[in-house]
Amino acid sequence: MSGKLGLGQVALMSEWNAVLPHLPSIGGWPIHCLLSVFVRIHSVTALQGTPLSATLSLVMSQCCRKIKDTVQKLASDHKDIHSSVSRVGKAIDRNFDSEICGVVSDAVWDSREKQQQILQMAIVEHLYQQGMLSVAEELCQESTLNVDLDFKQPFLELNRILEALHEQDLGPALEWAISHRQRLLELNSSLEFKLHRLHFIRLLASGPEKQLEALSYARHFQPFARLHQREIQVMMGSLVYLRLGLEKSPYCHLLDNSHWAEICETFTRDACSLLGLSVESPLSVSFASGCVALPVLMNIKAVIEQRQCTGVWSHKDELPIEIELGMKCWYHSVFACPILRQQTSDSNPPIKLICGHVISRDALNKLINGGKLKCPYCPMEQNPADGKRIIF
Repeated sequence: MSGKLGLGQVALMSEWNAVLPHLPSIGGWPIHCLLSVFVRIHSVTALQGTPLSATLSLVMSQCCRKIKDTVQKLASDHKDIHSSVSRVGKAIDRNFDSEICGVVSDAVWDSREKQQQILQMAIVEHLYQQGMLSVAEELCQESTLNVDLDFKQPFLELNRILEALHEQDLGPALEWAISHRQRLLELNSSLEFKLHRLHFIRLLASGPEKQLEALSYARHFQPFARLHQREIQVMMGSLVYLRLGLEKSPYCHLLDNSHWAEICETFTRDACSLLGLSVESPLSVSFASGCVALPVLMNIKAVIEQRQCTGVWSHKDELPIEIELGMKCWYHSVFACPILRQQTSDSNPPIKLICGHVISRDALNKLINGGKLKCPYCPMEQNPADGKRIIF
């Protein structure tokens, strides 16, 4: 999102700041006033049947006056708050487009039923990924969405291990890392070493009585000695200060609780990569990207309507202009054909010619002349069938 506020946001913030001073009065004060009114009314009604004296008449008139003043005060405060809040609503309606769905033509998307099914599936996947399993199951039942057990299983396993790590139980994570050791090594993952290191640090934190057990457990570091020699040396050096207390030693950083947060992040990242899952759910990524892209899309809509060129945007796989979402949303390489100036796709992949130059398949087909292809960048003639599809 941009660091600068638009005019609509400035106007909205101005109205919201006017509401803020009234918010404390919404707390316990109105309840206190209503209780006070109730007590006074009760005290007046309790005097029914009592002979009316000058003193009693004065007390009753004072109670009635207090009740009237309190009610008027409540009504006045409510009026001020309601007026301020209504101005916030009017500022939203005035400065923001409420018809966000109209930004994109319905012809661009699939049927409404298909849209609903895709959205429900994205929400269910997000709930599974966040560990909200019971909510996901309830949504599946209410929406009659059929989710296979094979789809659920990776999320169930992931959340089971993460829950154990949050409780500082390393057993399930270590068991999973050892069973997937070879595949983790192929990813250049240090997850198993970090889990063993954290278990070793827990033994150190238990004091001198765990020194022999820690030394015995250090044998687990042997397979990682080449890649993590320095870290292993630091842990071995900490044993010297074990009897004096690591808290006051140069190795006190080993006891930092941030190691648990780090191991949760490392496990989530590596496990998702291994299981073919994204670290962030598609729903959260789509929402964040939409927040960035929506203002640009609304401007595009206004320009298209103004110039009456509705046919410019008619494909669901391509936007009329490029929208920069930032480095965080870069997931794969993108190749644009230098001839047709179009981004390649599965139906129009990049093709490598014999001479080494790369163009799109559509460009290749347009350049064929008499069964031969002449490279647009060098004089080499070649057979179009010799071109090879490349995958970035």
